[in-house]
Parts: sequence; structure tokens; C-alpha cells
Amino acid sequence: MQFQPGELTLQVAQMTRDFAEREIRPHVMEWDESQYFPREIFRRLGELGLMGVLVPEAYGGSGMGYHEYKAAIVEIAKVCGSVGLSMAAHNSLCTGHILAFGNEEQKKKWLPRLASGEAIGAWGLTEANTGSDASNMRCTAVRDGNDWILNGTKNWITHGISGEIAVVITRTGEPRTKNNATAFVVERGTSGFLAGKKENKLGMRCSETAEMIFDQCRIPDANRLGEVGDGFHQSMKILDGGRISIAALSLGIARGAYEAALAYSQQREQFGKPIAQFQAIGFKLADMYTEIEAADLLTDQAAYKKQQHLPMTQDAAMAKYYASEVAVKVANEAVQIFGGYGYTKDFPVEKFYRDAKLCTIGEGTSEIQKLVIARSIQR
Repeated sequence: MQFQPGELTLQVAQMTRDFAEREIRPHVMEWDESQYFPREIFRRLGELGLMGVLVPEAYGGSGMGYHEYKAAIVEIAKVCGSVGLSMAAHNSLCTGHILAFGNEEQKKKWLPRLASGEAIGAWGLTEANTGSDASNMRCTAVRDGNDWILNGTKNWITHGISGEIAVVITRTGEPRTKNNATAFVVERGTSGFLAGKKENKLGMRCSETAEMIFDQCRIPDANRLGEVGDGFHQSMKILDGGRISIAALSLGIARGAYEAALAYSQQREQFGKPIAQFQAIGFKLADMYTEIEAADLLTDQAAYKKQQHLPMTQDAAMAKYYASEVAVKVANEAVQIFGGYGYTKDFPVEKFYRDAKLCTIGEGTSEIQKLVIARSIQR
């Protein structure tokens, strides 16, 4: 497999890079400090086709592939991990779930709004008591004639307040049993669909994370995605693709931190020469660059297999696990290279440092990825 980027991939990367420099970089710290969710940025990303990267043109999307998707996330995350995270969650989770498991009527109803950025998507699987143990969820859906009544709370949801269209996985059977969950689409404004607490986070602060609350929320059966009982299995498939996006997000954060550290080390002088010329710093930069390149190749491999409709659960887990851990390591080393300046908000690496950690937790912790990999290699 060769992963030389094609002309379209390079064009998407350049377009996204220009947008991020022009529209995002001037506001990064302002948004981070105030935890402001820049809703208008996602409308503009929609105008560029980046809110429906993988959605076919027939449903209002760009109809591009995973390599273009990866390139776009990397370029956004090099500037702001928070915006990259929100873009990834919108595309891979909510939009991706409807694209993968919605019927024709459902796709025509919701995908054009999501792909254009008119609506932003949320995806609800996690609950306060069920992080990795998602099959033990307590949020329920009970059938009532041709409707379903949802009750419960979803936690740690990207766009839990601002998302206009949410895919919600609810329990429709007994806890920890097979086929016990079903996925539904719930639109903002539906009676009983409420926004809850917004989390005050260490990093990714301008990517909105909040509760979604369902209190006697009645929706029609027409909002059900796939068969009753298929929700958990659907979610695991969606997370496979989502892990590629988190690997790309990690890669972008790592590249942003590395590039900042490299530039600083070539300018900062101690003992009469740039610190990059000292072996201690040079070796750090060498390790950072090597590990970023390795993470890039793992991410490309997973993206290639996903694009070719090949089995890729193990590949996605390896890419997400390795790239996220590399992002944390590279951001940590970048702060070290900056020294005291790296610990201040006047320089960019402290934000990369804070943002990177989420990548080892969201869409399956590093420990869960190792579990997936271990099971795959023992079959």
C-alpha cells in the first residue's frame, strides 16, 4: 500500500490550511479562555464542504474519501484541536451514523442539513455510569404505539447543547444482553429533549461538551435507525471510523506542537547558539518527528482500508492508540523545549499540551484500544 497524497487530497489540505490560518488562528486563545463555541465557524466549514466530507453529493455532501477527511482534520487541529474535534465528531459520529444506517428517506431528510453546516450534529452513547461499559446504559426507549418515549441522560456529548440533530443510542432490552440497544434521531426542539450541564474542561475548551437529557421525550418510529436491537452493534462500527478521525486529530495536534517547538528551538539561543544545535534538543526533535511519521502511516493505513471497505477494526484501534499517545508525548516535549515560556499562554504549546490528553480518552480510551488490538491478534 502506498499513501502518496493525490491531487484532491493536497487541494483539500491547502484549502483547509488557508481557512484555519485566516478564520481560526486569530481567535484560538480567546475562544479557549472563554469556552466559546464558535458556531459560525462550522457554517463556514459547511460552505467549504467540510461538514459533509464523506457524504455523497446526492445528499448534499462533498463525496470525498477518508484521505481527504484525514487531511482536513489534521490542518484544522494544527491550529486548534477544539475546532478539529468538533468537526470530527460532527462528520464521523452523527452524520456518519445516519449515512451508514439510515434509510433513503432519513438520509434525504437529515444529511443535507448536516453536510451544509445548517445543522450541527451530536451523538449520544456515553452516560455517567457507562463509559467503556456502554452496553450497561440506563437511557431507555419504550415503544408506545407508533412512537417511542425516551428517558435518561447522556453525558460528555460533543455539541450536547448546540447540536440541532442528535443520534442517540438507547436501551430497548435488558442491561448487558445482546441486541439490547436501538439508535434514534432526535431533533432539537422536540418536547422533552433538554440540554444539561456544560463541562468545564482542561483542554478542547471551545468544543462544546454537555449533557443531553430526555424526559418523556416522544419521537416517531420513523426516527429509528435500523432494526430494534441493532444500536450497540451500529455504534461499534461507527466508532471504528471515528477512531480514524481521532487519530487524524491527534496527528494534527502533534504536528502543530512539533512545528512550534522546531521553530522556537532554531530561534532561541543559549551559550551562543540556537538550542536546536544542542544534542539534547536535537534528539527530542528527532524522536518527535519519527513518531509523528509513524502515526501518520498507521492513520493512512486505517483510512485506506476503510475507504476500500476492508476489515479495519484493528487498524483503526492501532492508529487511534498510537497517534493519541504520540500527541501527548510530543506536546509534553514541546513544552519542555520552550522551557518556562512553554508554561505560559503567550506561546501555543501549552494549549496543545492540554488538548492532546483528550485524544487518549475520547472514542475509546487507550486501554480499550489495546483490548481491541489484543483480541484481534489472538483470533
